[in-house]
Amino acid sequence: MNQDWEDRTTAAWATFDDYPEERAADFRAVIDALVAELPDGSPQGPFERACAWDSTGHSDRAVPLYREALALGLHGYKGRRAKIQLASSLRNIGQAEEGVKLLTPELDGPSDELDDPVRGCLALCLSSLGRDREGLSLVLGALAPHLPRYQRSMANYARALVEPEA
Repeated sequence: MNQDWEDRTTAAWATFDDYPEERAADFRAVIDALVAELPDGSPQGPFERACAWDSTGHSDRAVPLYREALALGLHGYKGRRAKIQLASSLRNIGQAEEGVKLLTPELDGPSDELDDPVRGCLALCLSSLGRDREGLSLVLGALAPHLPRYQRSMANYARALVEPEA
């Protein structure tokens, strides 16, 4: 994998909206052609294929590919993306508890621009399990820093949703 490949992959994803639902297979073929250029055992291949299946409405096909990418050592930013997207796909196929187990450790990991997506996806998984207060707490906590005012009060409300009442 090199910068040219990354640039072409980014360009392919930039065209995703040009593919209506009935042409989803055409988009996946574009991604498959790029993946075919990668060396065997590259975690990037199953990750990109998982993203393509997921983005075209096939969470069930994406799950094993995300797992494969992570097992092959996908890490860093793309590894975190894979965990978020895998958790979302697991939720979509009725395995929200596994999504919660996958994302909960990410709350204590190094902070980056994916913190809010982690919290949003985890909130959806929690909601699917009937744990709406915990999910709402995560969402409010993620939202609070983005508000021009009310950061402190929203953060306090988020904590109050999950802390035991005194």
